[in-house]
Amino acid sequence: MKRALLAIAMLLSACGEKAVEPVFFPDENPQLLSDWGAVSVDRGELRLGEGVTPYALRTPLFTDYAHKLRTVWSVGEATPRGDWAPDFPVGTVLTKTFYYPESGSNVLKAEDMQPVNGTRGLDLAEHRLIETRLLVRRSDGWHALSYVWNEDETEARLKRTGAVVPLTLASSAGEEAFPYIVPNENQCASCHIRDATDGGLEPLGPTEAQLDHPYGYAGGEANQLAAWRERGLLVTTGYEPSSTDPLASLDGRARAYLAANCAHCHNPVGPADTSGMDLTLSADGPALGHCKPPIAAGSGTGGRRFGIVPGAPDQSVLTYRVASRDPGAMMPEVGRSLVDEEGLALLEEWIGAMDGACS
Repeated sequence: MKRALLAIAMLLSACGEKAVEPVFFPDENPQLLSDWGAVSVDRGELRLGEGVTPYALRTPLFTDYAHKLRTVWSVGEATPRGDWAPDFPVGTVLTKTFYYPESGSNVLKAEDMQPVNGTRGLDLAEHRLIETRLLVRRSDGWHALSYVWNEDETEARLKRTGAVVPLTLASSAGEEAFPYIVPNENQCASCHIRDATDGGLEPLGPTEAQLDHPYGYAGGEANQLAAWRERGLLVTTGYEPSSTDPLASLDGRARAYLAANCAHCHNPVGPADTSGMDLTLSADGPALGHCKPPIAAGSGTGGRRFGIVPGAPDQSVLTYRVASRDPGAMMPEVGRSLVDEEGLALLEEWIGAMDGACS
């Protein structure tokens, strides 16, 4: 049925049209995603709006093995802020569409396909759209909105209270049913309030370090950081694209994983500051958890004494919580129902390679 509907849509629009123009709504929250014009369905594909720039993160947040198409559309340049996402101007719209490759009624645990760009869309005959989240920069700050796609993948509607989408993930290990959770407004805020002292929402992903790698644009592959500057999306600063990958080492990969998945809460001014854990890329010392007794973990320690026990991932609170699916113990607390097996293996390898002991 889905393929038949997509074929009909392709026939009806076979002549093609110019890309949809994005729209900024300074006050209103449209009920339909298509009203924003950032992404839309055309000829059986999810396509970008006119002037919308896709991007990808070097180390993305884990969300139950979902793939993510990220885009930015802005009326002016953003100012970089180091480890934080840039200060975007009013009128900026960031989108993140969550989707899976699919086979029959199952979604697939699979590697990323070719990137979506101005000439290539996402083939909906082979992918299932789940939701698209927006961060909108208005005069009073950022606003988070979640839109859930209908079964025909023709439109997504605003769901302020969130939603639960039952899915079955197929992989080489077999099939696993799980509830995909679309966050409500409060859950969005629980992650995007990176600075608990002011309570304002912030984008998390597009830092300079996260953009410092290639993307397959319509005109060819280019470093995203350089491309954003050329397109007038980012003010030029002293940070330059790297000729080598500083995160290629085991320590670099593990630290990048923690920064992407944990540092939005675990930073000196974040919602989890009472834990005493600082998992940003620039953090150092005991705040990373080395031989550090848990402060605010409650029953989520699994009976383990220290956040990280060098050489012993099976004795570390960090790996216990990443491996847990218990709502009272798992980390991150929201945004996943499954365990990131590859991320867990990385952290176990990282801790296992550490020297020293806890007394």
